[in-house]
Amino acid sequence: MRVAVFSSKDYDRRFLSSARTGDLELNFLEHRLTEQTAGLAQGHAAVCVFVEDEVSAGVLTRLAADGIRLVVLRSAGHDNVDLACARSLGIVVAHVPAYSPYAVAEHAVALILALNRHVCRAYNRVREYNFALTGLLGFDLHGRTVGVVGTGAIGTVFARIMTGFGCRVIAHDVRPNPECERLGVSYVKLDQIFADSDIISLHCPLTPATHHLVDADALARMKRGVMLVNTSRGGLLNTAAVISALKKGLIGYLGIDVYEEENALFFEDRSERGAFDDDLFARLLTFPNVLVTGHQGFFTADALTRIGEVTIANLLGFERGDGPQFPVATSD
Repeated sequence: MRVAVFSSKDYDRRFLSSARTGDLELNFLEHRLTEQTAGLAQGHAAVCVFVEDEVSAGVLTRLAADGIRLVVLRSAGHDNVDLACARSLGIVVAHVPAYSPYAVAEHAVALILALNRHVCRAYNRVREYNFALTGLLGFDLHGRTVGVVGTGAIGTVFARIMTGFGCRVIAHDVRPNPECERLGVSYVKLDQIFADSDIISLHCPLTPATHHLVDADALARMKRGVMLVNTSRGGLLNTAAVISALKKGLIGYLGIDVYEEENALFFEDRSERGAFDDDLFARLLTFPNVLVTGHQGFFTADALTRIGEVTIANLLGFERGDGPQFPVATSD
């Protein structure tokens, strides 16, 4: 079976090729999947995509016309896929529901530690032989209240790590996780997360209900000086409202690995051009208490190995006629 692998980087080629078995023919394409590039899938039976690829109704219609019957995501999230359209066209969608919750959870903790102890500023100072401590004051994590929004696999691992620091961990989820409760995590309403937490970390999917979950109203209900961390999906934050809260000092620290308009920025080297055609992103980078990473939370060898294995398993299952191992319910 021939598979067009869009948005492929050298690491995608390495880990997918290592996991490949059977008669799968992987055609690695550097192009992102868009309506303009969908024609590159012609002659293939399936496409393999990532979070920055566009799998809209227009793209799916073009893929279906070219005989594509399977879209395999190299990610857990599928908010970039028009699932209703896929269902109507008879296109099966599959994903990698769990690759390494530790990778993303640990990255969230890394953002917290780096922000709290001003690691980036300290690193730059020492390289200039400036050993002054002014401006580097942090706080003990021990005893602080950490609010976790979303306690799936990643949120639960994050909660476990933060309890290890001696934090009081509270959480909000539409479906409380018994594993979190066994850790001593208390489930509370979202309003209490906002009101009580010194640190808030977002680990929920992007859905119509969670889009701009953190807006001006939510920010106004948080503790002044709160640390806000988002390693889930950029659309959970209203960026304009976050910038306003940073300017007013309502947010004390912001750590994000995702951005709501990241498709135009992330996963490419834009060092020569910069990001100044995105005024909101450029403004975020001006704040000394903001730390942005480029959607690298998932990026560990362990996670990429698992992504490769599950992606290949999904493709082989479809090729055999059994269906992919991890289909996405297109009725969602």
